Amino acid sequence: MRVTRSIWGWASLLVALAGCSVGPNYHAPKPQFPAEWLEAKEGTLTNATMALAAWWTNFNDATLDSLVGAAIRSNYDLKAAEARLRAGRALRGAVLSDFLPAIDANGSYTKARRSQNALAFPVRLIDTETYQAGFDASWEIDVFGGKRRALEAVNADLQAIEEDRRMVLVSVVSEVARNYIQLRGTQQRLGLARKNLGTQQETLEITQQRFKAGLAADLEVSQARAVFATTRSQLPQIELMEKEYLHRLSLLLGKAPGELGTDLESGGPIPPTPPEIPAGLPSDLLRRRPDVRRAERQLAAATARIGVATAELFPKFSLTGVAGFQSLRAANLISPGSEFWSFGPSVRWRILEYPRLRAQVRAQNAQQEQALAQFQQTVLTSLEEVENALVAYEKEKERQAALIEAVDANRRAFDLANQVYTSGVAEFLNVLVAARSLYEAEDALAQSRGAVSVNLVALYKALGGGWESEANTP
Repeated sequence: MRVTRSIWGWASLLVALAGCSVGPNYHAPKPQFPAEWLEAKEGTLTNATMALAAWWTNFNDATLDSLVGAAIRSNYDLKAAEARLRAGRALRGAVLSDFLPAIDANGSYTKARRSQNALAFPVRLIDTETYQAGFDASWEIDVFGGKRRALEAVNADLQAIEEDRRMVLVSVVSEVARNYIQLRGTQQRLGLARKNLGTQQETLEITQQRFKAGLAADLEVSQARAVFATTRSQLPQIELMEKEYLHRLSLLLGKAPGELGTDLESGGPIPPTPPEIPAGLPSDLLRRRPDVRRAERQLAAATARIGVATAELFPKFSLTGVAGFQSLRAANLISPGSEFWSFGPSVRWRILEYPRLRAQVRAQNAQQEQALAQFQQTVLTSLEEVENALVAYEKEKERQAALIEAVDANRRAFDLANQVYTSGVAEFLNVLVAARSLYEAEDALAQSRGAVSVNLVALYKALGGGWESEANTP
């Protein structure tokens, strides 16, 4: 009883000491953000708070919603990120186990013969058989908080891996939306090119008939044929782009090229943008963007590891014990007379390793400073990306408005050129030039409409949308 009380006394003392944690306590940094976005303009882009959980639904396109839902379920990059998260959770369990006592069960059988010539006194048994079974236990008391700091670090690492998964999710969703919009834009361009090619073919045939009738010159036929051939040469490149976007969407949905089906090949309108885009406040990026959140968690982990390294400078206290049965005969192995045990505290202090341990602390401090700099750089990068996305969206909207005017003006010019040529006042070249200008303006307008929607996708991605309410996604 006296030995037991002594052991419990030592244990109580060590547990009482285990109330402090060496190393710095972590406090999340508070970076300075501007009060509002520089490029947000009233009427289109505002600083009002926006809902980003399922931002792709703002395009009001059922096909896009379906593609995003399929990608979230089937994308292999996202599955790999989820596997990394499960691995991180398993590693956290290994760190948690360090807080528990280590208990090992053991058993052995030994047969031995002693040298008679090496014994100072006669013994009863020269040949012996020894049976042993028991347990070894050790428990390191976390007096200076090294294990607690290690748990803080692994928790922060796990949260950083979670933010990595969210980054993949945001990237996958935005890539699906971007490629889908570019596919629709390319299909619209392809339709315009084919329509224009048909019109030019009719023009070429009419010009050839007029030439045969002596009403047109050979030059007009050559000019019509050149315009027709130029437009036809553009079709393969646009068709190639259409196939590439289809194949990319198949990959994002975890399918091989050709497995996506023919539904998307029939074409469709470019998803329109909403009339107003509330971009929120710059300070919202701290809680919305996964890369900013990940950098903050990496900083927390680096700070905790300073404590892990500092704890190695101090002594380590442990409680160890051995208990079991030992006998020369198996028949009475499990009996009171075969019992043996020992318990007691122990201390280990790596005094002679101080120079190396101090160097490790300095290294961890430097890594913490590196993580802080990376966090600050990530914050600035996020601000830059949003401002660039805002100005790109706004300027493309202005370009689109100018292109709409250009299409209207070119269409009127084409009609007038046709009227003048039909009346025999102007040359046929004016008709061809007007037709070509009209096609180029319509093609540029189709590209601009797609670019506006793509730039809006880039804005949603820069704002960090697409992960907050994952349970509500398709």
